[in-house]
Amino acid sequence: MNAPTMTFDERYRAISARDTRFDGQFVTAVRSTGIYCRPSCPARTPKPVNVTFYPTSAAAHEAGYRACKRCLPEAAPGSPDWDVRGDLAARAMRLIADGVVEREGVTGLAQRLGYSSRHLTRLLVTELGAGPLALSRAHRAHTARMLLVGTDLPIADVAFSAGFASIRQFNDTIREVFDLAPGALRARRHSARGDVAQAPGAIDLVLPHRDPIDTDGLFAWMAARAIAGTEQAGERTFARHLRLDGGPAWFELRRSDDGRIRLRARLTRLGDLSPLVARTRRLFDLDADPLAVDEALAAHPELAPLVARVPGIRVPGAVDPHEMLIRAMIGQQITVVAARTALTALTEALGERVGEGLTSGTLFPTMTAIAERGSEVLRGPAARIRAVTGAAAALADGSLRLGVGDDAATQRAALLAMPGIGPWTADYVRMRVIGDPDVLLPGDVAMRAGAAAAGIPSDPAGITRWAARTAPWRSYLTAHLWRAAPVRPARRAVATTVTEKEST
Repeated sequence: MNAPTMTFDERYRAISARDTRFDGQFVTAVRSTGIYCRPSCPARTPKPVNVTFYPTSAAAHEAGYRACKRCLPEAAPGSPDWDVRGDLAARAMRLIADGVVEREGVTGLAQRLGYSSRHLTRLLVTELGAGPLALSRAHRAHTARMLLVGTDLPIADVAFSAGFASIRQFNDTIREVFDLAPGALRARRHSARGDVAQAPGAIDLVLPHRDPIDTDGLFAWMAARAIAGTEQAGERTFARHLRLDGGPAWFELRRSDDGRIRLRARLTRLGDLSPLVARTRRLFDLDADPLAVDEALAAHPELAPLVARVPGIRVPGAVDPHEMLIRAMIGQQITVVAARTALTALTEALGERVGEGLTSGTLFPTMTAIAERGSEVLRGPAARIRAVTGAAAALADGSLRLGVGDDAATQRAALLAMPGIGPWTADYVRMRVIGDPDVLLPGDVAMRAGAAAAGIPSDPAGITRWAARTAPWRSYLTAHLWRAAPVRPARRAVATTVTEKEST
C-alpha cells in the first residue's frame, strides 16, 4: 500500500501498530505536543483529534512542528513513493535529494523539470505541503544530522558541507527542526554509530533501510560487473571511484555484522556528501518497500517459491546516469564477462588516475573522452562502436539529457531516437537510472530462461501478458526471474546476476 493512497484511518492504524513499513513514507504531527514522528515511534499513540499526517518532514516543518527526539524521523529510510510514482513531485524529490537546489537553485530545478519556478513551487506546495526551498532545507537538515552523528568534522565544517550559507542559519535550522543545538545532537550520536571507531575527519555513516534486504544478491551483482581499477567488490563490500561536482570521490558500501549497511567515503569537497548518499541509496535500492513487493509477488503461485528463496530482493540502481548508458550499450548482445572486459579496457585507456595508497584507482572515462577516442579502444562491430561514441558525444554536448529527474516516457523516447539504442537498452537504463519499479524486459534472454524455469510463459508476448498482473512491481519480477535463470554449475557465482544480453 502506497502512502499517497492511504486514508486517515489506514495511516492511524499504521501508527497504532507502530508499523515500521511506513517509516519514511509519511510523518505524524501531533498538535498537543508540537512534534512530528515516524509511524513506528514508540511513544504513546496520540488521539486522532490531535493528529495530522504530512507526506514529508518539510511539510511538517512548514506547519510549525519539530522532529521527535525519540524516534528521529529524519533518520528513517526514504520514501519508496519517489520511485513508484513518476509524476512531477517524485521527479522533483529525486533531484532535490541529488543536490540540484544547492548547486543550481530553484530556477535550475524548475528548468530541469520544464516549469517556471513559480508554477513548480505552487505544484509542490499543493502536492507535498512544502515548496522546493523548504524541501531542500529539510534535506540540508538531514545531511547535517548525518554529518553530526556520523563524523568528527568540526561543527562549522558540517554547516557548510550540508549546504548552509552561514553558521547562524545552520544553528537556527537545527534548533528549529530537532529542538537541539548542533552540539547536543552530536552528543547523541553513540546510539547511531554503535562501537565503530573513526579517524578524525573520516566519514562513516549508517544508511537506513527496510528489512528484509538481499545483500548477498547485491554484492554478487556488483562483483560480476566490477570494472578493474574503478570498482572492487567482495561478499560483503563494494567500493568504487566516482566523479562528483566537487572532484573525485571514493566510497565503500559494506554490510556490518549487525546487518546494517554502512557507507565510508573520501570526498574532494564535503558538500558532495549529500548527493553521494542519495546515489548510493539508489545503487542499493535502499528506499524500497520489500514487504509490499514480496507480498504482491508471492500472491502468484508461480512466484511464491522465488520470493521465499530470496526475500527482500533489490533492483540495483546507478551512481552515474551517463556511465550507466555506456555500460548498457556496451553490454548489450554480449555476456557479462565480455562486457566487463571491454569496459575495463576502455577505462584503463581513457580514465583518469586518482587517489593514493589504498584508495587509488581510475575514474570511469568522461563522455568527451569516449566520444573522441572511444573508437581507438572499443572492439566489435563498427556500427556498435559508432553508436557508443555517438551517444557519448550527445551526452557531452547536452543534446541528449539523462538523469534521475527525467520523465520516464520522455527519457525512453529520447534514447530510442539515438542510433544503436533499442527497447532493451532504453528500458534497462530506465530501470537502473530512474529506479522505475515497473519495468519488464521481455527480450532479455536470461529473464526468459528464468520465466521458463518458474513455469511462466517465456516468449516475449506471453511473458508481457502474464507479467501485467504483477504491476507496479515488474522490475522486481525481472530481478527474480534473473535469479531463477538456470546456470551451469561452474558459473554458479554469477547466478545472482543477469546476463546483459539483448535478444534480437
